[in-house]
Amino acid sequence: MKPTDHFEIFLATAPGLEAVLWEEVKSLRFRAAKQIAGGVTVNGNWRDAWRANLEVRGANKVLARVETFRAFQLAELEKKARRVAWGDVLRKDAPFRVEATCKASKIYHSGAAAQRIENAIRETLGAKPADDAPVCIMARIENDLCTISVDTSGELLHKRGFKVAVNKAPMRETMAALFLRQCGYDGKETVVDPMCGSGTFIIEAAEIAAGLKPGRERHFAFEQLATFDATTWNEMRRMPPASKPELRFYGSDRDAGAVEMSRANAARAGVSDMTEFRQHSISDLVPPAGPPGLVVINPPYGDRIGDKKRLLALYRALGDMLKSRFAGWRVGLITNETWLANATGLPFLPTTAPVANGGIRVTLFRTEGLP
Repeated sequence: MKPTDHFEIFLATAPGLEAVLWEEVKSLRFRAAKQIAGGVTVNGNWRDAWRANLEVRGANKVLARVETFRAFQLAELEKKARRVAWGDVLRKDAPFRVEATCKASKIYHSGAAAQRIENAIRETLGAKPADDAPVCIMARIENDLCTISVDTSGELLHKRGFKVAVNKAPMRETMAALFLRQCGYDGKETVVDPMCGSGTFIIEAAEIAAGLKPGRERHFAFEQLATFDATTWNEMRRMPPASKPELRFYGSDRDAGAVEMSRANAARAGVSDMTEFRQHSISDLVPPAGPPGLVVINPPYGDRIGDKKRLLALYRALGDMLKSRFAGWRVGLITNETWLANATGLPFLPTTAPVANGGIRVTLFRTEGLP
């Protein structure tokens, strides 16, 4: 497979957020974007896979689908895996690992399937397998059809490389970016988060406004592939001088430690001059000067932090404060219980399906501009 060859690229996201990711991918002008279960597919070459890792904010992983064939037995799987032009994709000197899943197929043992593909790569290419290798070959065998993909990302893409400090129950950057998009945020308005934790929503909103690419500073697994071109990649990653907007983004938390975390994370992300973090309770929150924007809140759910009955008073107070002080502002609130959201008394729009956030199924509750 040559660097210019076209193939299918799969961008994975949390189930329930596929439509929002599709909107983002379309806005970035990837070819033939299609929403499917678990993510979005596009058509492209290796450079497109690099760009997806660099620019797409909502994807968890980017997989390059390099081969597809039918296999009904393990011996047949290994035989066909040996025919794959591994040397066009993998480097002989870079270790690799194989992961396999089997569903509704005559080959049902995923461990044995992974072992056969590992044998094929090791014996035809000469590369060595390693359990901790950044390069991962992923085989999905479904209805006897085997799809071979290369994980081009390595570590999950929410690890931007800036958020060293995290608070309890953090929101992943990838999910925060999609929730911001779902709230209609486009980088042209102020965002306020009165329970900012480690600053994820505020930092993500500031980066979007400044046009900063999410993968600009981290490393990716594709850098270990035979298809990698360092010169081309460095040109893609090079950022033009930032022309940062006049907008500012405001986070607050009653926890002094959370505020310090947020400031440190914003500094590492290069958005300190656009963000402001203060320690105070929600009762002391006032809207910043300027036109209305977006208030986004990821309050305690009760499953992890605190007791749900005690949280009822918190949600009521939050709703009363927003209704009395934030006229014209839109609100995005993430929680796992409809009755907690309803306790705010806010005029929420119809919701979409819940999504998994750290093992808890949460829903984004949105309003239009408050009266």
